Amino acid sequence: MEETVPLVSALAYGDAGVAFSLFLPILPTCMIALYGSPELRARHLGRLVEENAFASTLGSEHDAGSELARISTTVRRDGDTLVLDGRKAFSTNTDFARFLLVLARSAEDPDDYLAVLVPRETPGIRVEKRWDVIGVRASATYEVTLASCRVPAGNALKGNGLRLLENGLNTSRILIGTTAVGVARRIRHLCMDYAAEKQVKGAPLTDNAVFASRLGQFEMQIEVMNQQCLAAARSWDSLASRPDASEELYRLGTLKSALVTKMFCGRTGWDIASTASIASEMFGGLGYTHDSPIGKLMRDIRYVSLVEGGDDVLRELVYNRYVVPVSKRA
Repeated sequence: MEETVPLVSALAYGDAGVAFSLFLPILPTCMIALYGSPELRARHLGRLVEENAFASTLGSEHDAGSELARISTTVRRDGDTLVLDGRKAFSTNTDFARFLLVLARSAEDPDDYLAVLVPRETPGIRVEKRWDVIGVRASATYEVTLASCRVPAGNALKGNGLRLLENGLNTSRILIGTTAVGVARRIRHLCMDYAAEKQVKGAPLTDNAVFASRLGQFEMQIEVMNQQCLAAARSWDSLASRPDASEELYRLGTLKSALVTKMFCGRTGWDIASTASIASEMFGGLGYTHDSPIGKLMRDIRYVSLVEGGDDVLRELVYNRYVVPVSKRA
């Protein structure tokens, strides 16, 4: 993960949507690597690497929203197979993924949840539409229906599906936060390019004290974001390298370092993008036009605070998991 942070930052500097699509398979593959059977890992993860292929996770639903415990997609056992039915609202990479990792509620026990690997070619998978998103438009997010999709019972991962998803989200949330670093770096460079040509009172904008103060502020914010992403990645690497990694990560679930990284980078990156776009000391009215790429970068960086749990959802999660004393938690 620590090695991945600068790679994702560099990709996001070029385009956050491309970066998002390329790193997002870390979510399902991490879950499979930790909680899939040896046979499942060998059959699917090796092939994914050999073919430079994609994988997708199907979790969210329209009615459940961020309350994944309310999902209505079901999985039932039929002999030595599992049968899945339901509709998933937002799933990135699904249409061209090699396999899907589906979160479903047990039909036999509504309080139990499974994470099930479903090959993309499985009959019953139907992509309803590709969402016309506002930002990160180079990525592809779909609405998907599952109708009597049958897979071997061994395709279910070990453990409660909700808990397994928490673990996988730790990795992708860190990298979603990292995309804000790359976009913010791009914005900083665009500001410098623009300021070198823009004249204010007969001098380049780069000589303006207010501009210098703003860019100094940007640099400080970018550095703190980057260091936070690296620290969270090192924390994950430390846990993942333990002999008992799967058990310890299952016990911990959502990591505070991953939550705060995504939230902090999303808010800080948005502060940089919005300041660069609307401040008269920088782009002025040009920042409100399609002639400047700053508008696209604003839309792209906004996704950091929206996907895989909006900021309000994550703030409540941090409060309940890490602020409320253990003795008073529900």
